[in-house]
Amino acid sequence: MTLRQHAGSVNGPTTAQRLRRAANLLNGSTLAGLAVALAARTRISRGPRGLIIAAGYRWRLPFAGAFTLGNVVLCRSTAADLLSRPALLGHEERHCSQYAWCLGLPFIPLYLAAAGWSVLRTGNPGTANIFERRAGLAAGGYPLRAARQP
Repeated sequence: MTLRQHAGSVNGPTTAQRLRRAANLLNGSTLAGLAVALAARTRISRGPRGLIIAAGYRWRLPFAGAFTLGNVVLCRSTAADLLSRPALLGHEERHCSQYAWCLGLPFIPLYLAAAGWSVLRTGNPGTANIFERRAGLAAGGYPLRAARQP
């Protein structure tokens, strides 16, 4: 099986995935993701379901092993490694949809506010973050800790 076949591009994206890709192109978030990927000198390749994989991200921030800007999934690992982790890739894909629902770049301050709220409640930026919860905490590597006690 080739990387292209493994990526799921043989059948192509669904209508919903094509709409998400178009929305994130129009709202500028995918273009922002490509700009960051190019500036960070990542290896850009087509991913499954209309995603773009930017592998080999080396900048210090954010601290995550993978993160999303529009339909661009930036990861510190190789594309093959990310593709071999379907739960993590699915988690990042759900963030791509969240960008579309938030009309693009407004997702970033909304996400940061949710992360701040989560830190105040749980001591962790993901556990009580609505965006991470909807993307799947375990798939994103976040703990399922209870809220801090007053």
